[in-house]
Amino acid sequence: MELFEEIAAKVKGQNKTIVFPEGEDKRVLGAAVRLQQDGLVKPILLGKRSEIEATAKENGWDLSALTVLDPAEYPAEDKQAMFDALLERRKGKNTPEQVEKMLQDVSYFGTMLVYLGKADGMVSGAVHSTGSTVRPALQIVKTKPGSHRISGAFLMIKGDQRYIFADCAINIELDAPTMAEVAVQSAETAKLFGIDPKVALLSFSTKGSAKGEMVTKVAEATEKVHELAPDLAADGELQFDAAFVPEVGELKAPDSKVAGHANVFIFPSLEAGNIGYKIAQRFGGFTAVGPILQGLNAPIADLSRGCNEDDVYKVALITAARA
Repeated sequence: MELFEEIAAKVKGQNKTIVFPEGEDKRVLGAAVRLQQDGLVKPILLGKRSEIEATAKENGWDLSALTVLDPAEYPAEDKQAMFDALLERRKGKNTPEQVEKMLQDVSYFGTMLVYLGKADGMVSGAVHSTGSTVRPALQIVKTKPGSHRISGAFLMIKGDQRYIFADCAINIELDAPTMAEVAVQSAETAKLFGIDPKVALLSFSTKGSAKGEMVTKVAEATEKVHELAPDLAADGELQFDAAFVPEVGELKAPDSKVAGHANVFIFPSLEAGNIGYKIAQRFGGFTAVGPILQGLNAPIADLSRGCNEDDVYKVALITAARA
């Protein structure tokens, strides 16, 4: 796709290092080999060296230019430094025994490589659950200054169409401040993909056409967005058709600068967001790339366990660009 050619051109030569905690997985290993061969990122593959090498041999992949890091072989001095750093980070929350056990988990080990500056970002989730990726990130990398929550956005692509949908992966219930924060985060994500953000905060109501707590929440979230980012083109509450279709937007919200032209869509709940992106994917023929974790201090990506090699490749490119 043209978009990923743009991203590849952006990251090529930057030598960004991305750690893959699931290096034993064929999909992850194949993507890492391609990324290295294409000169786009410097992968670090975590896992048992013997298993990674066996998978590479079965598929005829050359690992000579890749960094394979078996945590069991990690130098004692470096392992002690990692242990000390994590113990300090989790001071008062985890015992030394618990920290030692945490570092036996490749998700924690990989996150610590990012925290210690030994990697610029991390891509995980092909084998592990979202919680297994997000928990270490929140405990170690933590959120950006000014962010109170992380969120999960999807880049939706079809031909030359590009949209951002959020939150589709993390927050089950969004109150007004959280919805506003997700909107601002998603606008920044949109810019990464060459999208000039026009943010619609979605509801089943447009500008008071219906009443209720769920409508009020979205209206309040819109006001909060204007406080957080006064220059951001954002509006709500808007129904999807009013946000997306120019004729409907003009009819239902004639004074809005966003209605009918939105390209960043903020859903009022995880339920709505997850259903929405899957409908666009399956009925509309859009490719959904993500979830892209927003609001963290460092770029850490969560794959779907149903991903393929190409998905891993693309998410790694995005992670490198965010770094």
